[in-house]
Amino acid sequence: MKRRMFVLGTIVLCFAASSSAWAADAFSGNWKLNLAKSKFDPGPAPKGPNTSKIESMPGGLKFTNNGVDAEGKATANEWSGKFDGKDNPVEGDPNRDTAALKKINDHTLEIVSKKDGKVTTTNRTVFSKDGKTRTGSATGTNAKGEKVNNVTVYEK
Repeated sequence: MKRRMFVLGTIVLCFAASSSAWAADAFSGNWKLNLAKSKFDPGPAPKGPNTSKIESMPGGLKFTNNGVDAEGKATANEWSGKFDGKDNPVEGDPNRDTAALKKINDHTLEIVSKKDGKVTTTNRTVFSKDGKTRTGSATGTNAKGEKVNNVTVYEK
C-alpha cells in the first residue's frame, strides 16, 4: 500500500511539474510584429521588421526584442523576470528602465514598464490557444507625455 501511494504521489508530482513548465512554454517562441494588424495611438508606427524572442526560464521569461523604430533607427532591448510582479532591469530601451512581469493565466501576461521609478505603460498580452498569435494592449504615457493606447499583434 505504501508503495502504491509513493508511485501515485510521484506521478502526480511529475504531472504538476510538467504542466507548470508547459504553461510557461505557451509564451515562448520567436515572434514577428504584424504591422497591418497592429494599431499605434498616437503613432507613428515602427518601420521595418520587429521581432521578439521569448524564452522560458524557471518561474518566468526572458525577452529579447529587435526592430526598427518610426524614425528608421535600429532598436534592441533585453530583460528577464519572474512572474512575481517585481521590477526587473531592462537593457537598451530608452523608454523604460524596468519592467515587472505577472502571469494572469496560462495565456495572459501583464507587463508594467517604468522609467525613473514612474509607471509609463501597462501591457496586457493574450496568447492564442493555438500558440500562433499574441495580442498586446498597452496603455499609459509615452516619453512625450502623450496618452498611449497601442494594440500590437505578433505572429509566429
